[in-house]
Amino acid sequence: MWPWEHAIVAYLSYSLLCHLVVRDSPGGLDAFAVVVASVLPDLIDKPLAWTYGVFDVGYGLGHSIFFAVPVAIVAGTVARAADRPLVGLAFGLGYLSHPFADIVDSVFRQDTFLIEITLWPIAPAEGRPPGPDVLDVFVTLAGRYANTVLAGDLSTYLWIQVGLAVLTALVWLLDGAPVLRECLRATGRAIATLLGRDTASSRTDPEQR
Repeated sequence: MWPWEHAIVAYLSYSLLCHLVVRDSPGGLDAFAVVVASVLPDLIDKPLAWTYGVFDVGYGLGHSIFFAVPVAIVAGTVARAADRPLVGLAFGLGYLSHPFADIVDSVFRQDTFLIEITLWPIAPAEGRPPGPDVLDVFVTLAGRYANTVLAGDLSTYLWIQVGLAVLTALVWLLDGAPVLRECLRATGRAIATLLGRDTASSRTDPEQR
């Protein structure tokens, strides 16, 4: 799956969880955590496999449940200690959603149940890397993907992707645009503080200036 597909699955899952359990929209920090965590396994495994040759394919340590589960537990423990339990929950959900989404994707696109991509080092996935460098491979594959979309030659699977992307954008807006919302608020506070300082400075006694 592409990184944005993982981000879509993770955000939709977390937003649904928030509305059903917490009865509120995702906050900016936990929304950021769930998206970053959702692509983290690829950020670990793809460079190690494609650039450094540590794994045969881009499924190794980062996708392994023997690594993912402890990472989620540690993240949750640290977040709870910092009085940010939802951030830990978001991170764990985002990270754990990645390998399982890859398995579901393999069933739909390859008609194969690739459980081994989550079982390193007990049953490491086999194959050949698509290229010598992760950045070159990503640019090449992303270019092909973009050309297919722009040409309008969309398969049923791609139409589903487009539909999910639109749905996610709408859900994100209905959630109040977390992350962007917090950034705008912080910018507004910074501008207000700056203007307040300028106003206070302009009111200073001219003789003191």
